Amino acid sequence: MRQRPPRAGGITRSDGHDCSLAATLLVAGVDEAGRGPLAGPVVVAAVVFDPARPRVNGLDDSKQLCASRRETLYARIVERALAWHVVTIAASEIDRLNIHQATMLGMRQAVEGVAHAAGCARIDGNALPRGLPCPAEAWVGGDARDRSIMAASILAKVTRDRALQALHACYPHYGFDAHKGYGTPAHLQALRAHGPCPEHRRSFAPVRASESRDLFADLGVSAP
Repeated sequence: MRQRPPRAGGITRSDGHDCSLAATLLVAGVDEAGRGPLAGPVVVAAVVFDPARPRVNGLDDSKQLCASRRETLYARIVERALAWHVVTIAASEIDRLNIHQATMLGMRQAVEGVAHAAGCARIDGNALPRGLPCPAEAWVGGDARDRSIMAASILAKVTRDRALQALHACYPHYGFDAHKGYGTPAHLQALRAHGPCPEHRRSFAPVRASESRDLFADLGVSAP
């Protein structure tokens, strides 16, 4: 069965599964962080909340929260969630698969990690991975509408930010601690000056361009 394209803010169903059961089943919220950056992993998280457990207050889309608030909520989420799972897909795997397929892989693995606790999944965005272990819905803008997706966005964002802080310690001249791998002017300038490191995504055009340019610059000749 082909997926119908979602309307803005709408829901799509996967593989003909009836997701109306979500009202009675525990739901896994799924979100990612890091599709767009030029370096570092893409991280996907899934979170299942149990209504019988203490509520985590203050949840929001991770992009709307400051770093310290995300860290505080991260600790509360992992303490109070019935189940949670975080998947990290490395830059080398992104280059091998492409960013879309790498994200789909991470989403599938994240759902598999909480499938013992969830009866269905809600995934932020308009695409669903194949081979999920339970019925699933794609929610456009879900990270602003669903608490479990908000929580997943926070776990994914905090995990990825911590990974980029660690990369900064290994490759300080790129400024990963500041831009987290995104293509800011400072990052692009560092790429032109130093070329890519092993954690850059060579399948992304700005990284490929810097690789070619720096090869000839190092030889002291102009690129053809």
